[in-house]
Amino acid sequence: MTVPPDSPEPGFVDVHAHFIPAEYRRALIAAGHSHPDGMPALPGWSREGALALMDRLGVRTALLSISSPGVHFGDDAAARALARGVNESGARLAEENPGRFGFFASLPLPDVAGAVAESVYALDVLKADGVVLETNQRGLYLGDARLERLYAELDRRGAVVFIHPTSPHCACGADLARGYPAPMLEFMFETTRAVADMILSGVAHRHPKIRWIVPHGGAALSIFAERIVGLVGMLKLGSGVTGEEFRSSLRELYYDLAGAPLPAQLPALLQIADAGRLLYGSDAPFTPAPAVLAARDALFRDGLLSQAQRLAVFGGNARALFPRLSAGFAPLAS
Repeated sequence: MTVPPDSPEPGFVDVHAHFIPAEYRRALIAAGHSHPDGMPALPGWSREGALALMDRLGVRTALLSISSPGVHFGDDAAARALARGVNESGARLAEENPGRFGFFASLPLPDVAGAVAESVYALDVLKADGVVLETNQRGLYLGDARLERLYAELDRRGAVVFIHPTSPHCACGADLARGYPAPMLEFMFETTRAVADMILSGVAHRHPKIRWIVPHGGAALSIFAERIVGLVGMLKLGSGVTGEEFRSSLRELYYDLAGAPLPAQLPALLQIADAGRLLYGSDAPFTPAPAVLAARDALFRDGLLSQAQRLAVFGGNARALFPRLSAGFAPLAS
């Protein structure tokens, strides 16, 4: 195991790790997503391969989620069945590998009724650690009023919502991408757009018990935050959210550091985020293992965070957010 010195015990927590169960791979290919979001191919995934990489990283627990484009490919009934299938796969992985895996439940949005029902089942019966929402669900963005029923249920439970970017759902999407894979550019703009919309529409204010995890270091939110605050002060928004409330909401969000937060993004993120709400994420297997290892090492060596803050990012902050991760797990062997 190639764990950096002074790594936290009982090991890292990875909140941004994906899985591709067989039924989901088949559904993706059947729906024409064998090259999702313009990527060259679907990466391979197996339980054994995931655990091997986790051991190399020093990750005790990975919280698995389905990545873009989610589980809805145009048919509500099929999306409900696929969501149930992948969620039960995640629950089996967690049960059969105690302490190593958790999961965020996928929901069949934009089928709101189906999403509410699946969130209840996944959180109550399957014991999911939270739910994953794409930045848009076939054009339904996070601030859309049609999601209020779902948010009310998640708020009542104090649920964690992990946001994941996907491609814009519009006829101009291919033109915007300009032939580049969406994760290169569009994912960053999608995340920024979706989170800003969620806050400015008043969702965060109306549902304060939901804990939100924003991926990839907050995308471009840290760069555009003050521009948004300034314009909000000049405009009258229907939600009544003020610039200061927008700024305050940003500090209440959690942010994973998957991707390439160094050298430029992390310093900017710390201007808007609470260091106690930064979380480690690998983005495996969509990020290849060598890049995952290099990003982990860079983050662990960087002097921007204190040693205590660094250790908290790799484990302590996640264990505070997910208290079950601290219960009864033995340390990893060196």
